[in-house]
Amino acid sequence: MDITAGKLWSLRRLADPTGRFKMTAVDQRPPIMNPIKDKLGVDEAPYDDVAAVKALLTRTLAPESSAMLLDPIWAYPEAWPDLIPGRGLLMTLEDHRFDDGPGGRKSSAIANWSVPQIKRMGADGVKVLAWYRPDAAPDVRRHQQAFVRAVGHACKRYDIPFLFELLVYPFARVEGMGSDYVEHREKRPDLVIDSVRAFADPGFGVDIFKLESPLAAADVPDPDGPEAADCQDLFDRMGEAAGRPWVMLSAGASMAQFKRILTYAYRAGASGYLAGRAIWAKPFERFPDMEAFEGELHREAVPYMQELNELTDRMARPWTECFADRVWLTDGGPDFPMRYHAPTEVR
Repeated sequence: MDITAGKLWSLRRLADPTGRFKMTAVDQRPPIMNPIKDKLGVDEAPYDDVAAVKALLTRTLAPESSAMLLDPIWAYPEAWPDLIPGRGLLMTLEDHRFDDGPGGRKSSAIANWSVPQIKRMGADGVKVLAWYRPDAAPDVRRHQQAFVRAVGHACKRYDIPFLFELLVYPFARVEGMGSDYVEHREKRPDLVIDSVRAFADPGFGVDIFKLESPLAAADVPDPDGPEAADCQDLFDRMGEAAGRPWVMLSAGASMAQFKRILTYAYRAGASGYLAGRAIWAKPFERFPDMEAFEGELHREAVPYMQELNELTDRMARPWTECFADRVWLTDGGPDFPMRYHAPTEVR
């Protein structure tokens, strides 16, 4: 497998030295802003409070992570001093707001934010979440596919890894489902797997998939129980559809649920995790008492991450082993200076 120099170096930084991803997400917007405004009794979460939460999460969890995922508005401007220079950095590109019509959701990038800016700041990867359903309206599917394809092309041009997150969602007519992501208990495994299969096309330029469980977290059985085989088959099909390195997202699963999900994913060939709320949601309940919040992170979240990392070390597949042959540097050899093109020359 040939990989260009920029993507190869950054993929190595995002993973641990063995090639396994242990990545923590603090780029969430509504899942952090909504609890803050509810606890403070205000209409909009204050910038300083959101930024302080993200900085605390970064400071506490970065030492256990191979990489951190931050947003460019609240997280990075305040949390950059808490990043570890020798670890990876992912930056999110998509706006948390989206167009939600009867035919499905349309995603877009954060205003005034782009792949070239993420590359210029020295980050190791671009993360994009795109809501997707294979049964959405044709114009919605075309919009989402065009959005993802454009990001993939830009990541190729600027030689930076593209980490793509897929989430199946309920249509707007489903009651009780708002803009803050809550896993839909009635999601169908075929919608999850068919979505992965659609974006595995090389034309989208995805380097790493960030995937949800094909079953709702509460429905994932004991990995060693009598119902495990059918569930494992779904994870196996999802991993086969990905066809490249992939990691699991937690999607608000509980700590115990996410460990079960990871066990299935690792048996299916996943290379790690990129998780947020499963790690820090419970300690976050102590907000606005930041001292108590930090204490709970050390008592609950850090030991939990250590458990996840031990499971990852033991079961996850190094990303370099996800290809049929060994990883090679594209354009390597004595002609590398001539063949490694500048961004404007990439076709």
